[in-house]
Amino acid sequence: MKVLKESIAGTLESSDLLVKVAPSDQGSLDIVIQSKVIKQFGKQIKRVVTDTLNKLAVTEGSIVIEDKGALDCVIRARVQAAVLRATGTGDLDWRRLS
Repeated sequence: MKVLKESIAGTLESSDLLVKVAPSDQGSLDIVIQSKVIKQFGKQIKRVVTDTLNKLAVTEGSIVIEDKGALDCVIRARVQAAVLRATGTGDLDWRRLS
């Protein structure tokens, strides 16, 4: 999927995260994660984000994550929502994402 426009999903409330997705001029996939628990959970957060992006076939764009203690299922849902808004995709193979 190609990121066509900027989009946001989530909040900055406790146990949530804010995901910002934007097109990239460089043709690469840039992921930035900001979290107070980056030392403890940074690798897992990145793993969930990259896995979700791979399942959505997103290969380029800018992804910024501002984590406030979100669980993996919340991370996955917020990334999916932001990407779907940014790509304008309505049809999705949900079996591939589960």
